[in-house]
Amino acid sequence: MWKGFRRPTARYAMGTLLVVGFFSGILFWGGFNWSLEMTNTESFCITCHEMETNVYREYKQTVHYSNRTGVRATCPDCHVPKTWVHKMARKIQASNELLHHFLGTIDTREKYEGKRLELAKNVWKVMKETDSRECRNCHNFEFMDFVVQEKRSRGRHEEAIDNGMTCIDCHKGIAHELPAGIQNVEGIPNVGSSNVGKPNSQ
Repeated sequence: MWKGFRRPTARYAMGTLLVVGFFSGILFWGGFNWSLEMTNTESFCITCHEMETNVYREYKQTVHYSNRTGVRATCPDCHVPKTWVHKMARKIQASNELLHHFLGTIDTREKYEGKRLELAKNVWKVMKETDSRECRNCHNFEFMDFVVQEKRSRGRHEEAIDNGMTCIDCHKGIAHELPAGIQNVEGIPNVGSSNVGKPNSQ
């Protein structure tokens, strides 16, 4: 079978094989890319009830879901990189999440709360390692106009720049509830989590 695959054919012209191969490649890549992008939607994310009944409902109470400007950051905006290499790495990692979905690891509120701290720390670790890469798609120190910011925000951002901090160092509670007692355990400033329950603030 392998020899037959490698042997040139006398039935079809080389040009025909190249054209068929070229268009087959386009169809394959188009189908692959379509499937990939289909999984990069908020509607896809919340097809898993673990996401819909837990983190999604929390997110709907935050400034990232509803605000005065009407600009919304959806699940993939924060959790899926835009660059292809990093996106593929994240998709491969997501296969582990699918496994735990079928295993029912966090299929109840009680199970989810029991794993919340571990899950949150995993996300915070990745965001710290990537310098909050996904946050910076919308928020970037380089483009911030500190003059128009509130005094408190301006001071904290200038301090963050001076100390080499990144978004997730202060904004751990910006889109989801913090694990119980995390501020006391981690010494996290109460920044961002104040937006929970205030969907029209910004």
